[in-house]
Amino acid sequence: MFGRVRKSCAGFVKALRPETGTGRDARSHNLFEAAAAYVSACAEDDQERIDEAAGWVSPEALSFGVNELACRAVIALARERDESPRTVARALLGLPAA
Repeated sequence: MFGRVRKSCAGFVKALRPETGTGRDARSHNLFEAAAAYVSACAEDDQERIDEAAGWVSPEALSFGVNELACRAVIALARERDESPRTVARALLGLPAA
C-alpha cells in the first residue's frame, strides 16, 4: 500500500517538474507556463497553440495549472470588482446569482 502512495506521489512530483529532452523546444516549460499558454490559446480558439501547450506537461499537471489559473483569475476579478469570488465565478459562467 505504501508503495502505491509513494509511486503516486513520485509521479505527481515528476509532473510538476519541467520536461527535459523532448526535443520540441530548446527550453522546457513548467506547468504554469503551459496553463497560461493553453488557456489563452483556448480563448483565441487557436487549435495549433492548444495542442502545443498541451504537449508541454502531463495532462494531470496541465489540469492542475488551469485550475490554479482559474482560481487566481477569479480572485483578481473579485478584488477588482469588490465582489465575492463566488459572485464573480457565477457571473463569468452566466449563472444566476445564488
